[in-house]
Amino acid sequence: MIKKFREGQPRRGIYLLPNLFTTAALFTGFYAIVAAMDSRFESAAIAIFIAMLLDGIDGRVARLTNTQSDFGAEYDSLADMISFGIGPALIVYEWSLASMGKLGWLAAFIYTAGAALRLARFNTQVGTADKRYFQGLPSPSAAAIIAGMIWVGETYLPAGENINMIAMALTIWAGVLMVSNIRYNSFKGINWKGKVPFVGLLLFVLIIVLVSTSPPLMLFVGFLIYSLSGIVYTLFELRKRRQERRAQHKAANDS
Repeated sequence: MIKKFREGQPRRGIYLLPNLFTTAALFTGFYAIVAAMDSRFESAAIAIFIAMLLDGIDGRVARLTNTQSDFGAEYDSLADMISFGIGPALIVYEWSLASMGKLGWLAAFIYTAGAALRLARFNTQVGTADKRYFQGLPSPSAAAIIAGMIWVGETYLPAGENINMIAMALTIWAGVLMVSNIRYNSFKGINWKGKVPFVGLLLFVLIIVLVSTSPPLMLFVGFLIYSLSGIVYTLFELRKRRQERRAQHKAANDS
Protein backbone atom coordinates (compact mmCIF):
# COMPACT_ATOMS: atom_id res chain seq x y z
CA MET A 1 0.00 0.00 0.00
CA ILE A 2 1.37 3.39 -1.02
CA LYS A 3 1.47 5.92 1.80
CA LYS A 4 0.56 9.46 0.98
CA PHE A 5 2.63 12.28 2.40
CA ARG A 6 0.81 14.96 4.27
CA GLU A 7 0.84 18.37 2.70
CA GLY A 8 4.01 20.22 3.66
CA GLN A 9 5.71 17.13 5.09
CA PRO A 10 9.26 16.83 3.67
CA ARG A 11 10.05 13.71 1.67
CA ARG A 12 12.69 11.42 3.04
CA GLY A 13 15.77 10.91 0.94
CA ILE A 14 19.39 11.85 0.44
CA TYR A 15 21.07 14.37 -1.79
CA LEU A 16 22.60 12.59 -4.75
CA LEU A 17 25.47 14.78 -5.99
CA PRO A 18 27.67 15.24 -2.87
CA ASN A 19 27.08 11.64 -1.77
CA LEU A 20 28.22 10.39 -5.17
CA PHE A 21 31.62 11.97 -4.53
CA THR A 22 31.66 10.49 -1.00
CA THR A 23 30.85 7.06 -2.45
CA ALA A 24 33.63 7.49 -5.01
CA ALA A 25 36.07 8.33 -2.21
CA LEU A 26 34.89 5.26 -0.27
CA PHE A 27 35.31 3.07 -3.35
CA THR A 28 38.81 4.42 -3.95
CA GLY A 29 39.82 3.73 -0.36
CA PHE A 30 38.44 0.19 -0.61
CA TYR A 31 40.29 -0.30 -3.90
CA ALA A 32 43.52 0.79 -2.20
CA ILE A 33 43.11 -2.02 0.34
CA VAL A 34 42.42 -4.59 -2.38
CA ALA A 35 45.44 -3.38 -4.38
CA ALA A 36 47.67 -3.73 -1.31
CA MET A 37 46.42 -7.30 -0.78
CA ASP A 38 47.59 -8.01 -4.33
CA SER A 39 50.98 -6.37 -3.56
CA ARG A 40 50.25 -3.47 -5.93
CA PHE A 41 51.42 -0.92 -3.41
CA GLU A 42 52.06 1.96 -5.81
CA SER A 43 48.47 1.73 -7.08
CA ALA A 44 47.25 1.58 -3.49
CA ALA A 45 49.16 4.74 -2.54
CA ILE A 46 47.88 6.63 -5.58
CA ALA A 47 44.33 5.55 -4.75
CA ILE A 48 44.63 7.12 -1.29
CA PHE A 49 45.58 10.45 -2.87
CA ILE A 50 42.63 10.20 -5.27
CA ALA A 51 40.36 9.53 -2.27
CA MET A 52 41.75 12.72 -0.69
CA LEU A 53 40.84 14.70 -3.79
CA LEU A 54 37.31 13.30 -3.86
CA ASP A 55 36.90 13.89 -0.13
CA GLY A 56 37.77 17.54 -0.62
CA ILE A 57 35.28 17.88 -3.46
CA ASP A 58 32.19 16.41 -1.80
CA GLY A 59 32.02 18.99 0.98
CA ARG A 60 32.52 21.89 -1.40
CA VAL A 61 29.87 20.54 -3.77
CA ALA A 62 27.44 20.23 -0.85
CA ARG A 63 28.06 23.84 0.19
CA LEU A 64 27.88 25.22 -3.36
CA THR A 65 24.61 23.39 -4.09
CA ASN A 66 23.20 23.93 -0.58
CA THR A 67 22.75 20.17 -0.12
CA GLN A 68 24.40 19.71 3.30
CA SER A 69 22.72 17.13 5.51
CA ASP A 70 23.34 15.16 8.69
CA PHE A 71 23.31 11.98 6.62
CA GLY A 72 26.03 13.36 4.34
CA ALA A 73 28.19 14.37 7.30
CA GLU A 74 27.91 10.92 8.91
CA TYR A 75 28.47 9.14 5.61
CA ASP A 76 31.54 11.26 4.94
CA SER A 77 33.00 10.35 8.36
CA LEU A 78 32.47 6.63 7.75
CA ALA A 79 34.07 6.91 4.31
CA ASP A 80 37.00 8.81 5.82
CA MET A 81 37.51 6.05 8.37
CA ILE A 82 37.90 3.53 5.55
CA SER A 83 39.96 5.68 3.18
CA PHE A 84 42.16 7.50 5.69
CA GLY A 85 42.03 5.26 8.77
CA ILE A 86 41.78 1.54 8.12
CA GLY A 87 43.04 1.78 4.53
CA PRO A 88 46.47 3.37 5.11
CA ALA A 89 47.03 1.21 8.22
CA LEU A 90 46.40 -2.04 6.32
CA ILE A 91 48.42 -0.90 3.31
CA VAL A 92 51.50 0.03 5.33
CA TYR A 93 51.14 -3.17 7.33
CA GLU A 94 51.15 -5.28 4.16
CA TRP A 95 53.95 -3.18 2.67
CA SER A 96 56.42 -3.17 5.55
CA LEU A 97 55.10 -3.76 9.06
CA ALA A 98 53.98 -7.38 8.72
CA SER A 99 57.57 -8.61 8.95
CA MET A 100 57.93 -6.92 12.36
CA GLY A 101 55.41 -9.21 14.05
CA LYS A 102 53.55 -7.79 17.05
CA LEU A 103 55.29 -4.40 16.84
CA GLY A 104 54.12 -4.04 13.26
CA TRP A 105 50.42 -4.61 13.83
CA LEU A 106 50.48 -2.57 17.03
CA ALA A 107 51.90 0.39 15.09
CA ALA A 108 49.18 -0.04 12.47
CA PHE A 109 46.54 -0.19 15.22
CA ILE A 110 47.85 3.00 16.83
CA TYR A 111 47.33 4.74 13.51
CA THR A 112 43.84 3.24 13.08
CA ALA A 113 42.77 4.20 16.61
CA GLY A 114 44.19 7.69 16.12
CA ALA A 115 42.12 8.17 12.97
CA ALA A 116 38.93 6.93 14.67
CA LEU A 117 39.43 9.19 17.69
CA ARG A 118 40.34 12.13 15.45
CA LEU A 119 37.13 11.78 13.42
CA ALA A 120 34.98 11.32 16.54
CA ARG A 121 36.45 14.43 18.16
CA PHE A 122 36.01 16.45 14.96
CA ASN A 123 32.33 15.48 14.73
CA THR A 124 31.64 16.52 18.31
CA GLN A 125 33.41 19.88 17.93
CA VAL A 126 32.26 20.80 14.43
CA GLY A 127 29.84 23.47 15.70
CA THR A 128 32.14 25.11 18.26
CA ALA A 129 35.70 24.77 16.93
CA ASP A 130 37.59 27.60 15.23
CA LYS A 131 37.19 26.80 11.53
CA ARG A 132 40.55 28.40 10.73
CA TYR A 133 42.41 25.60 12.50
CA PHE A 134 42.23 21.85 12.99
CA GLN A 135 42.86 20.35 16.41
CA GLY A 136 45.19 17.50 15.63
CA LEU A 137 46.54 16.45 12.25
CA PRO A 138 43.62 15.90 9.80
CA SER A 139 43.17 12.25 8.88
CA PRO A 140 43.59 12.88 5.11
CA SER A 141 46.96 14.53 5.76
CA ALA A 142 48.02 11.65 8.01
CA ALA A 143 46.99 9.21 5.27
CA ALA A 144 48.99 11.25 2.75
CA ILE A 145 52.14 10.82 4.85
CA ILE A 146 51.68 7.03 4.87
CA ALA A 147 50.70 6.82 1.20
CA GLY A 148 53.49 9.20 0.18
CA MET A 149 56.07 7.13 2.05
CA ILE A 150 54.90 3.97 0.29
CA TRP A 151 54.83 5.67 -3.11
CA VAL A 152 58.35 7.01 -2.61
CA GLY A 153 59.55 3.60 -1.47
CA GLU A 154 58.04 1.82 -4.45
CA THR A 155 59.43 4.42 -6.87
CA TYR A 156 62.93 5.12 -5.62
CA LEU A 157 64.08 2.42 -3.21
CA PRO A 158 65.80 -0.73 -4.50
CA ALA A 159 63.77 -3.93 -4.37
CA GLY A 160 64.06 -5.57 -0.96
CA GLU A 161 65.28 -2.42 0.79
CA ASN A 162 64.42 -2.70 4.48
CA ILE A 163 62.91 0.46 5.98
CA ASN A 164 60.70 -1.22 8.58
CA MET A 165 61.78 1.03 11.44
CA ILE A 166 61.17 4.19 9.41
CA ALA A 167 57.75 2.94 8.34
CA MET A 168 56.83 2.09 11.92
CA ALA A 169 58.04 5.46 13.22
CA LEU A 170 56.10 7.44 10.61
CA THR A 171 52.97 5.35 11.15
CA ILE A 172 53.02 5.99 14.90
CA TRP A 173 53.98 9.64 14.29
CA ALA A 174 50.93 10.21 12.08
CA GLY A 175 48.63 8.33 14.47
CA VAL A 176 49.73 10.28 17.56
CA LEU A 177 49.54 13.66 15.81
CA MET A 178 45.91 13.00 14.86
CA VAL A 179 44.86 12.82 18.53
CA SER A 180 47.16 15.59 19.74
CA ASN A 181 46.07 19.12 20.66
CA ILE A 182 48.44 20.61 18.10
CA ARG A 183 46.73 23.18 15.88
CA TYR A 184 46.98 23.00 12.10
CA ASN A 185 45.95 25.64 9.62
CA SER A 186 42.78 24.56 7.79
CA PHE A 187 43.23 27.16 5.01
CA LYS A 188 39.47 27.79 5.25
CA GLY A 189 40.14 31.45 5.93
CA ILE A 190 41.50 31.96 2.43
CA ASN A 191 39.13 33.83 0.13
CA TRP A 192 39.34 31.73 -3.02
CA LYS A 193 36.87 34.01 -4.80
CA GLY A 194 38.87 37.17 -4.14
CA LYS A 195 41.58 38.74 -6.24
CA VAL A 196 45.23 37.84 -5.71
CA PRO A 197 48.44 39.56 -6.83
CA PHE A 198 50.08 38.30 -10.00
CA VAL A 199 52.93 36.92 -7.89
CA GLY A 200 50.45 34.72 -6.04
CA LEU A 201 49.26 33.14 -9.27
CA LEU A 202 52.87 32.65 -10.38
CA LEU A 203 53.65 30.94 -7.08
CA PHE A 204 50.72 28.57 -7.58
CA VAL A 205 52.00 27.66 -11.04
CA LEU A 206 55.50 27.03 -9.66
CA ILE A 207 54.06 24.70 -7.02
CA ILE A 208 52.28 22.70 -9.72
CA VAL A 209 55.49 22.47 -11.76
CA LEU A 210 57.48 21.44 -8.68
CA VAL A 211 55.02 18.66 -7.80
CA SER A 212 55.01 17.50 -11.42
CA THR A 213 58.76 16.91 -11.37
CA SER A 214 58.34 14.09 -8.85
CA PRO A 215 54.79 13.61 -7.53
CA PRO A 216 55.59 10.90 -4.95
CA LEU A 217 58.53 12.73 -3.40
CA MET A 218 57.00 16.21 -3.49
CA LEU A 219 53.66 15.08 -2.03
CA PHE A 220 55.35 13.09 0.72
CA VAL A 221 57.69 15.95 1.66
CA GLY A 222 54.87 18.50 1.44
CA PHE A 223 52.57 16.67 3.83
CA LEU A 224 55.46 15.83 6.14
CA ILE A 225 56.30 19.54 6.34
CA TYR A 226 52.62 20.26 7.03
CA SER A 227 52.70 17.82 9.96
CA LEU A 228 55.72 19.69 11.34
CA SER A 229 54.17 23.12 10.72
CA GLY A 230 51.51 22.54 13.36
CA ILE A 231 54.15 21.73 15.96
CA VAL A 232 56.10 24.89 15.12
CA TYR A 233 52.95 27.04 15.21
CA THR A 234 51.77 25.56 18.53
CA LEU A 235 55.17 26.09 20.16
CA PHE A 236 55.22 29.66 18.88
CA GLU A 237 51.74 30.30 20.32
CA LEU A 238 52.70 28.80 23.69
CA ARG A 239 55.81 30.98 23.83
CA LYS A 240 53.77 34.04 22.91
CA ARG A 241 51.18 33.35 25.64
CA ARG A 242 53.93 32.74 28.19
CA GLN A 243 55.52 36.09 27.36
CA GLU A 244 52.13 37.83 27.62
CA ARG A 245 51.51 36.30 31.06
CA ARG A 246 54.96 37.38 32.20
CA ALA A 247 54.30 40.92 30.95
CA GLN A 248 50.94 41.03 32.75
CA HIS A 249 52.49 39.67 35.94
CA LYS A 250 55.29 42.25 35.76
CA ALA A 251 52.82 45.08 35.14
CA ALA A 252 50.74 43.95 38.13
CA ASN A 253 53.82 43.90 40.40
CA ASP A 254 54.96 47.34 39.21
CA SER A 255 51.57 48.81 39.96
